[in-house]
Amino acid sequence: MSYQALYRKFRPDTFDKVVGQEQIVHTLKNEILSDMVSHAYLFCGTRGTGKTSTAKIFAKAINCLSPKDGEPCGKCELCKAMQEGRSVNVIEIDAASNNSVENIRDLREQVKYPPTEGRYKVYIIDEVHMLSQGAFNALLKTLEEPPDYVIFILATTEPQKVPITILSRCQRFDFRHISSGEITKTLKKYVKYEKASADDSALATIARLADGSMRDSLSILDQCLAFYHDETITEEKVLDVCGATDNTVFFEMTSAIAGKKASKAMDIIDDIVYRGRDISQFTVSFLQHLRNLLVVSTVGESENVLDLSQETIKRLSVQAKKISPEEIIYYIRIFSQLISDMKYVSNKRILLEVEIIKLCSNITKNNSEYILSRLAELERKIKNGAFVANVPEGTKTEKKTELKSKKVLPKAVPEDIQKVKKEWKDIVSGFEMPERSYLETTDIGYMDDGRLSIVCDEPVYKDLIENKKEVVAEKLEEKFQKQFEIKTVEKKDYDEYEKVTYGITNEDEEFDAFFGTMSQMFSDAEVIE
Repeated sequence: MSYQALYRKFRPDTFDKVVGQEQIVHTLKNEILSDMVSHAYLFCGTRGTGKTSTAKIFAKAINCLSPKDGEPCGKCELCKAMQEGRSVNVIEIDAASNNSVENIRDLREQVKYPPTEGRYKVYIIDEVHMLSQGAFNALLKTLEEPPDYVIFILATTEPQKVPITILSRCQRFDFRHISSGEITKTLKKYVKYEKASADDSALATIARLADGSMRDSLSILDQCLAFYHDETITEEKVLDVCGATDNTVFFEMTSAIAGKKASKAMDIIDDIVYRGRDISQFTVSFLQHLRNLLVVSTVGESENVLDLSQETIKRLSVQAKKISPEEIIYYIRIFSQLISDMKYVSNKRILLEVEIIKLCSNITKNNSEYILSRLAELERKIKNGAFVANVPEGTKTEKKTELKSKKVLPKAVPEDIQKVKKEWKDIVSGFEMPERSYLETTDIGYMDDGRLSIVCDEPVYKDLIENKKEVVAEKLEEKFQKQFEIKTVEKKDYDEYEKVTYGITNEDEEFDAFFGTMSQMFSDAEVIE
């Protein structure tokens, strides 16, 4: 007998052998036991999660002559015929190659004829989302009211492409990603059955690379067993066969980017290419590493969320303490966009190198995420003592002299704050980028505490401006020759203050009320229009 691929050899033939879909299996078995079988089903989910296999088992179970607890017996003539692929009661249709109206019309003609043996005629339409719009329309009526002896099972990886008119006529089952732990456990049994040898770390790596697909994991295992025949499969061997990258590389790359060590990052990329690793695969895996790092940094060491070994989680925890969540979020956005861009270029290495050099050299756009990440980075460096101020003695003396000779300005009064408000747009235009970009979204207010309030639309801008209060104060002192005390406040908080204080929300009325209050406080003051 010729060699049979592992994913075909170990394809489940009973519900109990389906991995990671317990809820779906339980529901289908109950429907069989209670004789509540529907006329149409939709099986959705990513590749290799058991959609087609479950459909075949279901077709076998409802036609089995001696079912037991909702499971097919596997011994009767009907079960054997279906297992060997010679049953006329189960018709498999590949919608990718049979997607025309004519194909569906042929199907409608076949539906008219009852099964020659067994209770049901089962049509399994794989990749149903590939049907044309005309084909879907031709299928509608038959799908809604088929003969009592006909059952449709539609399988797809992209349910969003299936018309709602089809979805509404089916019982929908969503097949989930199979966890790495479940895949690893199943692979151990298969390796033992094949009388092969593989390390636990190797099987865990295969499970991680399979990305929730049992079929993909078996294909990778099959490839490894063929390449390293009569040898123990190790993690390094799996990585060599798949062109994947060890986790250590991701930690090194993260440290290089966070430390602005462009040369170290370039060496890592060069080593990846030298070892024959795929750049796209590395980028996707690195993005997953950043996600894990963010989870540890914000949520903590959660095994359920991370699905990683304790050793790896500990390493993530150590690295997460050295990098702020803002920096990690910024890196995630950059590499997410990079993965998308790689689809359209031939030389992916150059694209990766350029983006990493930009990150290490701070050559990037002036956006809020970048600014927050830079602020977080600077705070981290200051906290760690990365910056030491070496001020010459003469400079200290000069600064003291300068402070002594500096003119003492009078404190600003509410009328001065009013002037600032009127000229705020012109004042903001005099700032350099990036300060100007987020000051343009603000307004000026007063909250009865003698301070000028900079009202911010977004919390992110409040944090940014809070760090620039001295710069703004210097600008205002230079223009108005008054001392301004400044505070930042979110718009929602300022609106609430205005509502409580004046009982109004209209902007014009707010200012009327404000200056009315000021007039009472300063009755001798003259208002200049």
